[in-house]
Amino acid sequence: MSVGPDRPGAPTPLQWAGSDAQLLILGGGPAGLAAALAARQRGLCPIVVEAQPGIIDKACGEGLMPPAVRALAALGVGPLPGLPFTGIAYVDARAPERLRVERDFPHGPGLGVRRLALSAALQAAVAEAQVPVIAARAIGIKQDDAGVELALEGGGCLRAPHLLAADGLRSPTRRWLGLERPARGPARVGLRQHFFTKPWSPRVEVHWAEGLECYLTPVAEDTVGVAFLMDRSRYLPPAAPSPIQAALALFPHIAARLGPPASSPRGAGPFEQRVSAPRSGRVLLIGDAAGYLDPLTGEGIRLGLDTGAAAVGAVAAGRLGDYDRAYPGLLRRYWWMTGGLLALTRPPLLRRMLLPTLRRAPWLLSAALRLMGEG
Repeated sequence: MSVGPDRPGAPTPLQWAGSDAQLLILGGGPAGLAAALAARQRGLCPIVVEAQPGIIDKACGEGLMPPAVRALAALGVGPLPGLPFTGIAYVDARAPERLRVERDFPHGPGLGVRRLALSAALQAAVAEAQVPVIAARAIGIKQDDAGVELALEGGGCLRAPHLLAADGLRSPTRRWLGLERPARGPARVGLRQHFFTKPWSPRVEVHWAEGLECYLTPVAEDTVGVAFLMDRSRYLPPAAPSPIQAALALFPHIAARLGPPASSPRGAGPFEQRVSAPRSGRVLLIGDAAGYLDPLTGEGIRLGLDTGAAAVGAVAAGRLGDYDRAYPGLLRRYWWMTGGLLALTRPPLLRRMLLPTLRRAPWLLSAALRLMGEG
């Protein structure tokens, strides 16, 4: 079976000197690099293919949930430069001092870490594990009963018994294999920028306003990451010099505490991606490529690590069906919690009622953080 854009002629096999690849991994983001490390721990010989050389940045909230921190440590990644956070605080932007609910994780802290630092640490661990990383763009896939051939731009190809597609939210592999399904909810987008300021809270703060949220993540002793999530149709005041500044204008209590910018603004989205199946033959989707709903609960990295580990385990055991069976359980809690929170926060009336309800029943937030901290 061959999928991907039409290309003239047949590609010439590209041999990687000294390597007998047992697993191709398409994508050099956190999910792909972590899967390569997991494969090495299982005694497999992986090759990573990534079109974008160097340290890869991305617009994200940069808060690693406790299970992700533990999973990265188990892979030998780190120590990561960043700032621990003890839990989550939810704040109503209409009355930030009065309408505030906060709780800590019961199983240890999370970690606020710049995406650039996370990417650099993963790349260093992969280099130490002697995993080949090829800078090339994939243009198609062909698979048969014996293996998968990944065609590369420029005429070469790589072949191995299996391929993990960790090629992100806009995964070409997912599209080539016909596994995409339409999104069901409103298109949500995100903005992110860092500011020099001393973090004023040991927790990640989530501030709710009408139609958008502001996420504050401590990532260093002198730096806070500021991220916004909103429907793509959300109107922002046009007078500000940038979308970030326009969004900050709706949170004056936050803007007043921020120092000068510490990074350039970045954007991402729409986020929701659905799949009909996590696998097609010998190709397994992991990370964002395997489906995603929203960054609302900050579990994107954890999902990438969990799906990658499960896919590698299925490949190492020679039972690819294990991944099909594990996949629903890996995502069930995330989709349930994220979907439920989206349903509660989109209608203005429900959103206004949420924090007062959590103040009256704080065990609800404690239970949610217990679930986020398990893994």
